[in-house]
Amino acid sequence: MFQDPLLLARVQFALTASVHYIFVALTLGLAPFILFGQLGATLRRDEARMRAVRFWGGLYVVNYAMGVLSGLVMELQLALNWSGLGDMFGYAFGAPLAVETMGAFFVESTFLGLWIFGWDRMSRWAHLMCFAVVTGTAYLSAYWVLVANGFLRYPVGGLRIEDGTARVSDPAALMANPSTLMAFGHICLSALVLGSAVVIAVSAYHLARRNDPDRMFGRGIRWGTAVFALALYPTAHVGVMQFALYDRVPPGSGLTYGPEEIAAIEAEGSAPGFFDAFGDGLMMGSWALMSVITLVLLAVWLLRRLDRWRGVLWPLVLLPFLPYGASVGGWVLRETQRQPWAVEDLLTTADAMTDMTPSMAAVSFSLFTLAFAALATVTYVLLVRYARLGPELGPLAPLRTKGPAEGDDAELPTVHTF
Repeated sequence: MFQDPLLLARVQFALTASVHYIFVALTLGLAPFILFGQLGATLRRDEARMRAVRFWGGLYVVNYAMGVLSGLVMELQLALNWSGLGDMFGYAFGAPLAVETMGAFFVESTFLGLWIFGWDRMSRWAHLMCFAVVTGTAYLSAYWVLVANGFLRYPVGGLRIEDGTARVSDPAALMANPSTLMAFGHICLSALVLGSAVVIAVSAYHLARRNDPDRMFGRGIRWGTAVFALALYPTAHVGVMQFALYDRVPPGSGLTYGPEEIAAIEAEGSAPGFFDAFGDGLMMGSWALMSVITLVLLAVWLLRRLDRWRGVLWPLVLLPFLPYGASVGGWVLRETQRQPWAVEDLLTTADAMTDMTPSMAAVSFSLFTLAFAALATVTYVLLVRYARLGPELGPLAPLRTKGPAEGDDAELPTVHTF
């Protein structure tokens, strides 16, 4: 393995992309819960519900921060290891990523900062609107990433090749790529499944320990179950719809290789069936287990025991591992089915890779893998820690302190920190 730079680069990208995606998916999945939770609290002027928003928002912020770091490393990896892709398809592939970067770092991060530090410093509605912008830009960022990824799987856009560089003459076709739109729908729904699974798991942990301040975890497990049940089957349906696209010949096919060359390349360098089988098995197996769990949750809810039966609550703490597994399996299946192409029928993965010696590839693999392993570990530890501590000690919880004359239960003017 360590003597094959291409294999090392592909495995490295697979590992880092999988880790980065789990941050992205949780960001997309938690954002609607926080947004509509804050909307309800704002309409009711309900401080108890607003404390729940602070708690879930604290988990969101920790995950978002790590997602930004992993995203930066991912873009560095693309530039270092896959320069051939950028050289030939920078206009089609790089431009959407540049738009996404601008939106995420200048719009989303700015308004998230206002939301984090704006508690009690702006009106309730202005504060809510800040997170509405955060949620909208998060989903727009996912869309632009999928514009780039969808192009790799199904290159459109009125392409023409000039001096070895692909140019797009129809940006509208690029943005309305069916590969992009179907993947975007699938990602949005699967993110809701993951977000609701996390809400269910955290709520179940505290309910099993009979800890339910302001009844926030009772509401959390009910809302989480409702969204989980409603999003699970549409996620699978939209995912299956994408398979019909895999049999189509991309519009750009033939620009760089003739039909016989394409057939020869695919016959010689197609991905081993093991990877397809692994991705498909992990995705479908996780989905089957989640289907059974959904039926159990709905039955227990009908019996009015959803927030009471510890025999059901404790196993639910592990529920997020299933949508995580399904998401990673889905990405493995989507990407390996494109092999041996970096851009379907136009650029092989081998030609997209930077010219590296085995030792250079091994160093890159080791450094990037260690970096992402560290990010994933730190994020997991922080999320679990803050989830277990509860709403009083979360990242967005107000600082509580003793006054000099007020006694132990007194609270000074609220100071909000991250």
